Amino acid sequence: MDTQAIPVPFVKSKQILVGPVILLGAPGAGKGTQAKRISDHYGIPQISTGDILRDNISRGTQLGKEAKELMENGHFAPDQLVCQMVADRLAQPDCARGYILDGFPRTVVQSEWLDDYLAENHCFRTEHGCKPLVVIQLVVEYNKLLRRLTGRRTCPTCGRIFNNNTSQRSLVEGVCDVDGSALVTRKDDRDDVIMERLKNYENQTLPLVKYYAQRHRLTDIDGAAELEFISAEAFKAIEHVDSV
Repeated sequence: MDTQAIPVPFVKSKQILVGPVILLGAPGAGKGTQAKRISDHYGIPQISTGDILRDNISRGTQLGKEAKELMENGHFAPDQLVCQMVADRLAQPDCARGYILDGFPRTVVQSEWLDDYLAENHCFRTEHGCKPLVVIQLVVEYNKLLRRLTGRRTCPTCGRIFNNNTSQRSLVEGVCDVDGSALVTRKDDRDDVIMERLKNYENQTLPLVKYYAQRHRLTDIDGAAELEFISAEAFKAIEHVDSV
């Protein structure tokens, strides 16, 4: 009898049941880059509340009409309305193996709603139990964030983004590598605007960080590390989370 061990078949990452993932991080921390890498690696959608809101408004849904009226009067969409839109989106078939939440939750109230929603409606079941929510925070020191953000330059023609303070600088300073257009500094990338954005983010996010840390769901990753290292640590956090 052949006693050799039977080799375990290779399982592609896109076949893995992932569950829900939240990325936290200040502007410039690299959330967008890592969200795309996670989405491509596992074949799961990136769910943006901004996209959901615009979609509901463009389709003229009841939720979209309510949100549009509030926004036209200078108000933010309330938690209840946003949560209902998110619930509708998460019920779509492409979310069956997991998803990345982008821009949600923004408040502790939304976090509590998400916990209740996942417990009641969206258990990602494996042979070992249910895959719980994974919350990854990309941590970058304030001065490094400021350096990243203030160095950003955008091509007004093709939209490509360069950075004078990182390895993503253009070949010729101030000129787009793609079409030769003069690069510009967007309003959002001005020093005074950036400092205000970072301040607002910190005030908004600290309660969320505390909320998930207390529930042992938070994984901190050095957002200033090499790109591949950050992705590897994110994949590890997603795949090795204990089932419940």
